[in-house]
Amino acid sequence: MAMRAAILRHIRIPVRSYALEFKPRELNLSGGSLMRFMSSHDEHLTKEEVVERVLSVVKSFPKVDPSAVTTDVHFQKDLGLDSLDNVEIVMALEEEFKLEIPDLEADKIDSTGLAIEYIYNHPMAG
Repeated sequence: MAMRAAILRHIRIPVRSYALEFKPRELNLSGGSLMRFMSSHDEHLTKEEVVERVLSVVKSFPKVDPSAVTTDVHFQKDLGLDSLDNVEIVMALEEEFKLEIPDLEADKIDSTGLAIEYIYNHPMAG
């Protein structure tokens, strides 16, 4: 799975678009239609963007002291959060990055470092 994510992060597939020629009484679809070829995702986030947004989500959590949040802070050990708070943070991260994290993976995300790595390697994070 990590190999797949690494490959997807580096593959760029060219996207071509053609202008739509629209005439008031006829629509020319022979070569002038708008097309996109094999593009699953436009831009992948940089590591710095992911770090900044993950830290922002964690710092904005009500039970967290923003000054204690770093890139390697553990949610329960360092921030004193419980397992329900951990689930709420993961849900907030899903919302922020517009992705769905499977329950088995979400249970493993218990620190900002793991959250950053998971989201950075996710091909559809936006």
